[in-house]
Amino acid sequence: MPVGTAGTVKAMLPESVAATGADIVLGNTYHLMLRPGAQRVADLGGLHRFMNWEGPILTDSGGFQVMSLAKLRRMSEEGVRFRSHVDGSEHMLSPESSMEIQRLLDADIVMAFDECTPFPAEKGVAAESMRLSMRWALRSREGFGDRPGYALFGIQQGSIFKELREESSKSLQDIGFEGYAIGGLAVGEGQARMFEVLDYAAQMLPDDRPRYLMGVGKPDDLVGAVARGIDMFDCVLPSRSGRTGQAFTRRGAVNIRNARHAADPRPLDPNCTCPACRGYSRAYLHHVFKAGEIISSMLMTWHNLHYYQELMAGLRDAIGAGTLAEFTAAFRAEQAEGDVAPV
Repeated sequence: MPVGTAGTVKAMLPESVAATGADIVLGNTYHLMLRPGAQRVADLGGLHRFMNWEGPILTDSGGFQVMSLAKLRRMSEEGVRFRSHVDGSEHMLSPESSMEIQRLLDADIVMAFDECTPFPAEKGVAAESMRLSMRWALRSREGFGDRPGYALFGIQQGSIFKELREESSKSLQDIGFEGYAIGGLAVGEGQARMFEVLDYAAQMLPDDRPRYLMGVGKPDDLVGAVARGIDMFDCVLPSRSGRTGQAFTRRGAVNIRNARHAADPRPLDPNCTCPACRGYSRAYLHHVFKAGEIISSMLMTWHNLHYYQELMAGLRDAIGAGTLAEFTAAFRAEQAEGDVAPV
């Protein structure tokens, strides 16, 4: 899912996002409640109409951003009282208010309000955090109510501790959700440890409901997580990297800022069909990035989103054909070759 935090996937038009193959985008409760405000979005017809996106929208509950961005946080059983990082105004976000804000936004998939456990955390701290999130998950379910055609996802927590992840999974399934997310990963533990957790965490959740790994990640992260049973992802990396001059390709990452691209007539990836690769050379992309031109962010972001969608489509096809192991091996072999300069 491309990330459209504040109602836009940066440097992309909605129809451009759809052209990459994306079916769904992500918005964020925290950012939209602060600016322009959930009620204003509702008054203007909901987030779909407001941002001109016809497909489904998933909204994060705001819990992670409250912990990572907000100022002067005061957390209690009720929720989190905080000051906005935008203008310093004071707000209260609770499971009930998060559900109401996401209802006003008219998100198709709503995330339960939780605390993202920091890493590293001692087991006792992680347990206390997880159990608070489970109590908030029940209140989120009650606050969400009966809304046919909409979905509420619960979020598994428990840091890197298997028994805590198991306890969290059982609590969520006792409550009952339309889908389940795995939270509290990609927060500094590294890929190896993340995969160790995913080796068991995904299997603790129902296999007849979507399983969503939040905030991940690089192409190799996605391939490894799919092999461990994950269905859905979101990450700012494709768009953020595009704006800062990094492209993801079949042969690894390309830093278009490097001087070796200044006279290179090749596309980023000769096998890619995105507009950046069809119509522009590395030399041009290097030039417009160095010149600070807006088209640099547009083309590089379009390429990255296209590459991610193509990678996910390849994984789906491989699963359908029963060739996931072969696909994964070929992906890693090609990535290992690296981006080689022309002779």
